[in-house]
Amino acid sequence: MDLRHLRYFQAIAEELSFSRAARRLNVVQPALSRALKELEAELGVQLLARTQRSVELTAAGKVLLDETGLLFERLDQTVRRVRRAAAGQEGELRLGYIGPPVQPFLGRLLAEYARRCPGVTVHLEERTPERVWEMVARGRLDAGLTRPVPAHAALGMKTQVLRAERLCAAVPAGHPSAGRKSLPWKSLAGESLIVLARREGAGLHDEILAGCRTAGFMPRILHTPSLISTVLRYVEAGSGIGIVTESIAESDHSPARVSLPLMPALTVPLVMVWKEDRTPPPVTAFRELITDWGQAGQLFPKSLR
Repeated sequence: MDLRHLRYFQAIAEELSFSRAARRLNVVQPALSRALKELEAELGVQLLARTQRSVELTAAGKVLLDETGLLFERLDQTVRRVRRAAAGQEGELRLGYIGPPVQPFLGRLLAEYARRCPGVTVHLEERTPERVWEMVARGRLDAGLTRPVPAHAALGMKTQVLRAERLCAAVPAGHPSAGRKSLPWKSLAGESLIVLARREGAGLHDEILAGCRTAGFMPRILHTPSLISTVLRYVEAGSGIGIVTESIAESDHSPARVSLPLMPALTVPLVMVWKEDRTPPPVTAFRELITDWGQAGQLFPKSLR
């Protein structure tokens, strides 16, 4: 059945006038008459009772008018859904992330994403950096917010740097260095250090060891907890000096410790990662939002920039 025939019939049935329907559709009246005859012939029923002075719907015509309205309403909904899907506004986004480093922005970012793409269902997976990379590479996640993992550099992955975070020393409030504005790496020699376990973040762990080696000493690592928050709790208990990124140092406040930038400055990136050959529309929309917020300085509060 030709949709054009149905649209012509709908206009005639609603206007109950061939001339008015022709003006509404911007077609010539004979085309309407021909389309109606073809539709009635196809259905084998009379849809309109026509005289020289009036046009009325038959019982069959009334049913077809109701159903045609529902059909075109459904068709319009389908077209809108197709267009939303193509624009990344419908579907699902499976997003992996590492917890504390994204804490300053992830909730706000997802709220804005939901506003822009209300038809997309977001599935969140909090994992270690290595696990996020692995799951994106295998297609179990669409994208990840994580640290770089050099071992996965050859997997056809794309990355976008969200921030290069400086390394800081988290020092107990009563420590002799607590009153300083920054701390040289070499001053950590001989100190008890608390560092996130390598299995939870190889890039961060290795960068810390590299900073110590460059400063000319082998670190004395007392604890390697699995959670960055535990690093800070050890510091507050006076167990030693923790080494964390600046977003962690500034988003988790406590009067029992202070955070000092380490000099010379070393950084570890926070990146978005995705598979180069797999970017469905919801991922593209999320990347565009990340880019917009990054350019506008909205990802991190001013105190963290």
